[in-house]
Amino acid sequence: MRIVLTGGGTGGHIYPALAVGRQLQQEDSRTELLYIGTSKGLESRIVPEAGLRFEAVEISGFRRKLSMDNVRTVLRFFQGVRRSKELLREFKPDVVVGTGGYVCGPVVYAAAKLGIPTLVHEQNVVPGLTNKFLARYADCVAVSFESSMPHFGKAKRTIYAGNPCASPVVKANRGKGYASLGVPEGSRIVLVVGGSRGAKAINDAMVELAPLALRSKTIHFVFVTGESYFERTSALIKDQVPGVSNHLHVLPYVHNMPEVLAASALVVGRAGASSLAELTALGLPSILIPSPNVTNNHQEANARSLVDAGAAEMVLEHELSGALLLERIDAILQDSSRLLRMKEASRKLGMPGSAGIIAAELRRLARG
Repeated sequence: MRIVLTGGGTGGHIYPALAVGRQLQQEDSRTELLYIGTSKGLESRIVPEAGLRFEAVEISGFRRKLSMDNVRTVLRFFQGVRRSKELLREFKPDVVVGTGGYVCGPVVYAAAKLGIPTLVHEQNVVPGLTNKFLARYADCVAVSFESSMPHFGKAKRTIYAGNPCASPVVKANRGKGYASLGVPEGSRIVLVVGGSRGAKAINDAMVELAPLALRSKTIHFVFVTGESYFERTSALIKDQVPGVSNHLHVLPYVHNMPEVLAASALVVGRAGASSLAELTALGLPSILIPSPNVTNNHQEANARSLVDAGAAEMVLEHELSGALLLERIDAILQDSSRLLRMKEASRKLGMPGSAGIIAAELRRLARG
């Protein structure tokens, strides 16, 4: 098959698209992929590094208030549609897959107008503006959360498919996770991470928590600050608690996150859709701190879906402190029956076969 992938702006849109592409190539090595994004988005760096052909379409997002910028955005949209049609006619894809972000708009719309089958994937509980717009044109909308289905009542076809980022993580080697951290195998690891770029609020809470971490000799805290926050945060922690490195590992970034996740007993972090897909695929309990700085506050809705199922606890950012965080961590880890219930609830939500489900739907669309 020949597949066009499109999605941009953040890793939350890019990595699901790449996961679908990898799945298709694993199933059939003859699969050809083209990724269409923007030259300014993260995809312009991430996609070529992944070895995929990349082409750019320029587009910007709508402002929520009336302005001349929106007029320019409409003009860019139709320019993007023309450019997308040129690329699609040249590549001749069997199906076009959009995973969100503004660039999906002109690409998926152009494909629909050319009669090319299309699938849109929505990662979050509350869909973004672009995917809501495209739902009326797409042949199929695939959702990560079952509670998203009502948002797409007018779509031609909607399937509950999970998030394809869940599929690669289940193959992670737990032993390599321990070894990469220098932690004895079988140790209890609490992984604290604020996303790939870090989160200041979580970092500040961990600075406060660091002296309290000395109380526990059975827990290894693995704290990922984000590269831009690392020097400041690690210096503040060292000033307070020199010599606790045996049980508090402060890192700027983790390059083998699936393996570290597989070795973890509990995860503290944001509620991005791809992260939650990985947690549930592994059946990991979590304490979620949704970012308040996202469109439609969608991370809180994502977190709520896990909390309601009993797989996670949620702490809102304005409530967060080191003392509260340690209290929640201790309460979960010291209650073995509760920890087990959270693991089971998380596992029930997991869809490790997500990429395969979407690949099967793409083959169905291509045949149709």
